[in-house]
Formats: sequence, structure tokens, C-alpha cells
Amino acid sequence: MGDLLDRATAETYASWFRALADPTRVQIVEYLARQARPMPVGEVVAAVGLAQSTVSQHLKVLTEVRFVLVDPVGTARHYRINTDCIACFPSAADVVMGRPAPAAIGDCS
Repeated sequence: MGDLLDRATAETYASWFRALADPTRVQIVEYLARQARPMPVGEVVAAVGLAQSTVSQHLKVLTEVRFVLVDPVGTARHYRINTDCIACFPSAADVVMGRPAPAAIGDCS
């Protein structure tokens, strides 16, 4: 039997899974990943079709786990996918399911 996943890594993975436990957040991550460019919240709001305050709350959760990064542009904030962090997610899911990680799991920072 293998070693238990260390607590810090388990906590990181749990925060990722919690962040993606909402379908709107999954949609936002997918949209930002597909667009592959920083965009203002208004564009994300238009794509998702929810109130700006709701989208902003979802973006806050996604930035806390580093799936989404924020770039200040003047007085605005533009949101973009954190490709390094998103690349780690399939490996994290594999590890949690008891499979070998297909790639090294990097630092999501």
C-alpha cells in the first residue's frame, strides 16, 4: 500500500475541487481558458449571462485558488486563466483517484 497523500497537498486539491463544485465557475474557467486572453468582467458577465455581482463573486473564488489571475488595467481589472494551475488539475484528479499522475504536479502559484 502506498503512502498517504500529504495534508498540505490534500488541502490544496480539496480547495480546487470546491472551487469547481459550482457549474457557473466551471463555465467561467472554461470560457477564460478558451478565450486565452485577459478580459474585463463585463465580457465574462455577457458570456455567462448573470449579474455582475454574481460573476464577481465567482471570479473571487476562482482567484483565491489561483485558477484565475487578475491583471490591473488602469482602474479596471482583467481576468485570465492561470494555465499553470489549470494544467495541474487533471494530475490532481488522477492522484486523488489512486492513479499515477500523468505529469509532475507543479506549484499553482
